[in-house]
Amino acid sequence: MRKLIKLFGLITWIYLLTGCNNTQPTITTIDYKKAEDFIKESEKQWAESVGSGDSTVIERILADDFIGVDPEGKQYNKQQMVHDTRNAQKYFKSNHLNDVKIRFYGNAAVAQGDETWVRYSGQQLTGRFVWTDTWVLRNDKWQIVAAEDLVAPVK
Repeated sequence: MRKLIKLFGLITWIYLLTGCNNTQPTITTIDYKKAEDFIKESEKQWAESVGSGDSTVIERILADDFIGVDPEGKQYNKQQMVHDTRNAQKYFKSNHLNDVKIRFYGNAAVAQGDETWVRYSGQQLTGRFVWTDTWVLRNDKWQIVAAEDLVAPVK
């Protein structure tokens, strides 16, 4: 698992160092406070969408070229996340954001946080996701280009 996390981190940094060059905002100044508020609220809405099945937040905040890694190490894309979110309310009673920390690097941001969920049935009825999302400012829109989720013990 550590190798997977290190590999994901390396891929993310390579993307930030090379892939973001084409998405640099022109002469505009970034309002980081406004961006931080937007990212925090978006992360909260994404967490809550697991319990509601509302995929509109996913469609809005995930970039078309988004790639995520689930807790089992499988990759998924935006379309799969939209589909899974619409069906999530069958399995999850609720999911709530606990905390998120955001760091900015020019037109990119790394958000790290955790959320607590409750399932209707299964081996584990309550749990916690711990995650890292990579956000990029493109065409005046902050969107997630990469994500990695882990299941962690409830605090």
